[in-house]
Amino acid sequence: MQNVVLSGSGVFTPKHKITNDELINSYNEYANHFNEVNKDKIERGLIEAKPQSSAQFVEKASGIKSRYIYEKDGVLDIHRMRPNIQERADDELSQQAEIAIEAAKLALESANKRAQDIDAVIVSCAYTQRSYPAIAIEVQHELGIKGFGFDMLVACSAATFGMHRAYEMIAAGTANAVLVINPELVSPQINYTDRDSHFIFGDVATATIVENESTASSKHAFDIISTKAFTHYSNNIRSNFGYMTHATDKDPYGADKLFHQEGRKVFKEVCPLAAEHISQHLLQHGLMPKDLRRWWLHQANINMNTLISKRLLGREATLDEAPVVLDQYANTASAGSVIAFSLHHKDLQTGDYGMLCSFGAGYSIGSLLIKKR
Repeated sequence: MQNVVLSGSGVFTPKHKITNDELINSYNEYANHFNEVNKDKIERGLIEAKPQSSAQFVEKASGIKSRYIYEKDGVLDIHRMRPNIQERADDELSQQAEIAIEAAKLALESANKRAQDIDAVIVSCAYTQRSYPAIAIEVQHELGIKGFGFDMLVACSAATFGMHRAYEMIAAGTANAVLVINPELVSPQINYTDRDSHFIFGDVATATIVENESTASSKHAFDIISTKAFTHYSNNIRSNFGYMTHATDKDPYGADKLFHQEGRKVFKEVCPLAAEHISQHLLQHGLMPKDLRRWWLHQANINMNTLISKRLLGREATLDEAPVVLDQYANTASAGSVIAFSLHHKDLQTGDYGMLCSFGAGYSIGSLLIKKR
């Protein structure tokens, strides 16, 4: 079995940003307009009025203060409430491949690698903008990478699960270096008219390089000690958009086709699952939570991360122990833990242990135990 190294990472941040105040002002204006237009139906009890929101509510409920977005135009327009993204021709680079390539270039530079050093490309994220051809193959072609590529979807655990597949390829000797990319272009799947979920997500793209230790030459590299995955079926986080809608005659853009969740149930059920998953992963190596120098946790909700750290450590983790990026980036689906890792790993010393861990829809939980070289 080959020893496997996480040798580089990169984060592409979109140029557009939306603050809580901007988003909430737009939503409240939309809600007022909706309630006025539908006043008669609301009074007759046929539909419910749209409630107001506040920036304070959003920050308290999630820890989010702002989010980056691929295309800001249209999102704050109360008569549109979705990004205004122009369709591209078949012979043009897709939007998702575009941001994937930007993150890939940063990861290659971080790992001291060139495109010709890569054997496989995995694009692993919550949504792909088309079914085929694979975004990964498009990226592979544009970067001039030989070998092969494929897409995979595991919602908010897509990044860690993608790195798991890369780890297994290297360990098995079927590849020497794998590029794993998480182009989380999630804004088109957000229901900006829903008070309870419109503030949750932001767009970003992250990438990592996983390779054989014999070829690793980056300044900040980590041995991947092991990986651990877990799934348990749940309907509490769901998106029903798909090609089958064409045959059902239902609204392909209805509220149920966009992201929706039972937030309180998710919080209650996922936190203990994630804490137990991390604890068991560490025990496989005779380690305890206190032995970890850093946690790069999934960045969905600050209250979830706080509760998980309390279960593991008996106290709230410090920002040094468990860095937070969701205040600036919001929930970026699978990319959150990779953003946290990319921005907060260079200060670790040789021999320090750390863990990347994601948890989300499925339910799915993925972790990587790593050690600074």
